Amino acid sequence: MNVSIIGSGNLAWHLAPALDNTDFMVREVYSPNPSHAEALVEKLYEADVKASLDFSTSDSNIFIIATADSAIQEVAQEIVLPDEAVLVHTSGSQPLSVLGFAATPNIGVFYPLQTFSKEKKMDFAEIPLFLESENAFTEKILVQMAKALTKKVFKITSYERKALHVSAVFASNFTNHMLLIAQDIMKQNSLSYDWLKPLIAEMITKSLAIGPENAQTGPARRGDLKTLDKHIEFLQGDPALVDLYKMISQHILDHYQE
Repeated sequence: MNVSIIGSGNLAWHLAPALDNTDFMVREVYSPNPSHAEALVEKLYEADVKASLDFSTSDSNIFIIATADSAIQEVAQEIVLPDEAVLVHTSGSQPLSVLGFAATPNIGVFYPLQTFSKEKKMDFAEIPLFLESENAFTEKILVQMAKALTKKVFKITSYERKALHVSAVFASNFTNHMLLIAQDIMKQNSLSYDWLKPLIAEMITKSLAIGPENAQTGPARRGDLKTLDKHIEFLQGDPALVDLYKMISQHILDHYQE
């Protein structure tokens, strides 16, 4: 089957070439910024830049909206599709119903659970894909496309996907922001962030091996209030960071005191 991609951001940058190496070849790329679409097309075998959202004469069977969440509904309303087209979005937070006004009954979700950056190559064989569909016809096609990329294919509801996405924000985005805070504190005190890297690597490895419940350490886990107070005193120059430190520490204290 042929695929058209709407969007040229981080996910599209990885998903389009991955599909191009399967039986689901990407033939068209549309982006509000044509130069971004051209850059992505250069990574593909036989794709062309699409100038508009009018795909009425397209040879593609599957149309993947890989845009910012805020643009999905507008694209779904404006896109013109050929008969029997399958239209999907790739968002973790948006429900299937956001495609409800599209001019096709064959709508679905094709959500890869991973963080994507253009600079870092990704292996889709290691990425779990979560699917949702409006009908059996769409489900069959999405399962085939997903299994062409990875064996880790799961069918879930919009509600379950929202829970998954919230969990992913805590596990990935918030964790990374904590690392940024640690990096800033080290830099402000003329210390090397590299010194923390073995600790960070061991924390992640241990948490995955024995579970976060058992891997938790630190003064809040021990109920060491004197050390917590010393840390809060150290951070007094940044009230927002004091509040954040107190809130997270209290959450840990409350959890393990239960």
